[in-house]
Amino acid sequence: MAELATIARPYAEALFSVAEGGDLAAWSALVQELAQVARLPELMSVASSPKVSHAQVVDLLLAAVQSPLKDLPQARNFVQMLVDNHRLSLLPEIAVQFEALKNAREGAADALIVSAFPLQEAQLADLVSSLTRKFGRQLKPMVEVDASLIGGVRVTVGDEVLDTSVRARLAGMRTALTA
Repeated sequence: MAELATIARPYAEALFSVAEGGDLAAWSALVQELAQVARLPELMSVASSPKVSHAQVVDLLLAAVQSPLKDLPQARNFVQMLVDNHRLSLLPEIAVQFEALKNAREGAADALIVSAFPLQEAQLADLVSSLTRKFGRQLKPMVEVDASLIGGVRVTVGDEVLDTSVRARLAGMRTALTA
């Protein structure tokens, strides 16, 4: 995976430098849509077919997204560059890195909150508020439920993990008892 990230980074940075001159949120939405389309095996099959020209692949990819930015020459040039260099498979990783650059620019971060039970809106708001203070940046929460945690939550922000789940505490106790 590190190799994909290394190859995708210059593309994400180039697109981000273009997007900084406009609406970052709109560009982020466009790259997310392009990444979703690029994940489709049918598109990759068409893109790798020798019977289909690069221009047709670009037109197909841009026709599949709804973003108004798809008509901009910069968007077309970006997609054309990816198609010409056989890099369409990088679009999902480019989208991830683009979002990371956008978050860094905005002083925000994505937070994956895994809870043993579904969280109510008030509980989530309180949790996000305290996590925002702890991590020192605005968080964009994404919540998942995993009953195997038994109780508590596990929060992942970038490469930092805060695990207050019962399962983690039990694992810590087991390690302490067997050491």
